[in-house]
Amino acid sequence: MLTMSYLAWQTPGFMALFLVLVLWDLMWKGIGLWKAARNEDKYWFIAILIINSLGIVPILYIYVFQKGKKGI
Repeated sequence: MLTMSYLAWQTPGFMALFLVLVLWDLMWKGIGLWKAARNEDKYWFIAILIINSLGIVPILYIYVFQKGKKGI
């Protein structure tokens, strides 16, 4: 008999959502790390590298805290 926990995380919809969230985070993390390295922001680079926030920390860095030109 299948349990509820098995059905919840192994459905195709959940797996698709999980994949989309992983790709979303990977994209923003890559952009944030690139910009932090180019701007020599060591502390932001470490924070973006360590904290998994579904892209929130890199987005904040890029649009709020980045020195110079903001945005992508």
